[in-house]
Amino acid sequence: MLYICYRYRYTLDELPVMLHKLKLRAESFDNWVSTVKNALDVNDPKKLGKNVLIFSILCVNLKIKIYKTIILPVVLYGCETWSLTLREERGLRVFENRVLRRVFGPKRDEVTGEWRKLYNEELSDLYSLPNIVWVVKSRKMRWAGHVTCMGEGRGV
Repeated sequence: MLYICYRYRYTLDELPVMLHKLKLRAESFDNWVSTVKNALDVNDPKKLGKNVLIFSILCVNLKIKIYKTIILPVVLYGCETWSLTLREERGLRVFENRVLRRVFGPKRDEVTGEWRKLYNEELSDLYSLPNIVWVVKSRKMRWAGHVTCMGEGRGV
């Protein structure tokens, strides 16, 4: 006997195989859900950010969006009023490179075949947006423009 379900045709002999495949997919989904829940464990806030950025199921574009929308605004809050020294600029670059290394992960060396960290130049090539120090300086300039447009009649 032939059964028609939407666009698929199958016999009763094929039904156990189809159900077995469906069961395997459901189990793999359950494993995926438990992995995501462990990575996003809210009880340990120190673990939360680190796990999300190195989480292998998330694609790189999503990790970059998380960095741009959640991490950068927190780090750069009030940066318009900062007076950065060269040491602080270097510290911001180190922070950004550390986060980007977590986002992009290690790279296999072509010569030795071993895993290694990405170099700073490779990170800047992969992350085509401006670096964090440039963002701070541009925000400071934009804020200075707003202040000059306020005029003398408005108190600071």
